[in-house]
Amino acid sequence: MRNSTDATRLGINRTGLQMSPEHAQEMLEGTQLLEMDMPAGTSDEADGQALSAMRQEYIAMADPLGSVPAPATLKGAAKSGAKMLTGRRPQVFIDKLSERLAFERGGTRLYDAVYAKALASKGDISKVPAEELLEIRNSEARHALLIKECMETLGADPTAQTPCADLVGVESAGLLQAVSDPRTTLAQTLHAALAAELIDNEGWEDLMTMAREMGHDDMANRFKQALDEEAVHLTKVRNWYTLLTMETSELM
Repeated sequence: MRNSTDATRLGINRTGLQMSPEHAQEMLEGTQLLEMDMPAGTSDEADGQALSAMRQEYIAMADPLGSVPAPATLKGAAKSGAKMLTGRRPQVFIDKLSERLAFERGGTRLYDAVYAKALASKGDISKVPAEELLEIRNSEARHALLIKECMETLGADPTAQTPCADLVGVESAGLLQAVSDPRTTLAQTLHAALAAELIDNEGWEDLMTMAREMGHDDMANRFKQALDEEAVHLTKVRNWYTLLTMETSELM
């Protein structure tokens, strides 16, 4: 049965230049000839300056990633108006709440995949208890419900895709793809989960601070509890990842 040591076995890997020195030299010589044939004034293309200039043009013309919807309820409109009268921008807080909701939903799906990988990795399952992974998964789901309740309390729509929620969806897609890949070992899967936990802890810290600044101390207290739970997740995932990674360096 496969375990994390499978990812470090010696095998036929032909991706490096050293596997074919003759072809490598031909490629390097071809690159040099192309650079010599470049018209005068275009040498900056080789170091990426032309690409950077093009990207800047696109950035200057691009529309924003999205927008925060106006409150659709009288309660939401009243609360937003009251905050604006005090010089606050409640839409920023709503955007960050939506971001957290999107990330926690993604975290739930992420740990669904981590849990499945753990069950399939019989050689590692004794070191990474599947039931603890399931507990983390359920905690992420509870956190998503917490954010949903807070948004509804403010009269905001938790189903709306705000700019930060959109961004998080794209960011999370790569992590979920890595975890869901059947070729990745449990150790590699935990590496992706560790990245997610680091982002998650930072996000709750920022959200808690913003809630207090907006005068929502009750929400901030609930966010602090979620942050404490995420800190436990981070410690567990880091320890599991370190254990499996260090173990693969030992001769069996």
